[in-house]
Amino acid sequence: MSASSPCGLVFAAVALVAATSGAAAETIRIHVENLAFSPAEVSAHVGDTIEWVSSDFVDHTATARNKSWDVTIPANGSGRVDLTEAGTVEYYCRFHPNMVGHISVADK
Repeated sequence: MSASSPCGLVFAAVALVAATSGAAAETIRIHVENLAFSPAEVSAHVGDTIEWVSSDFVDHTATARNKSWDVTIPANGSGRVDLTEAGTVEYYCRFHPNMVGHISVADK
């Protein structure tokens, strides 16, 4: 089958779309335990989701210093945010400012 035949053109188009569609979004989990984010530094891509899962007995937040998001993380619960822009985001807990984290977000 040649690339100029109708079936060959369809196959080539499907292969091109598959090659350019990129990887699927991921969910990256950060544990909240003993008044700390673990890991404190993560790398992600635009489209990924960050999920904080707490085993602490008190509420926390993950608050972006650039004010792009403010996630409530209940005691023994979780909170999440979808990453929509590339860049570096420093975040902290509004209730416990010594709790800090860093997310490096790359384009897909």
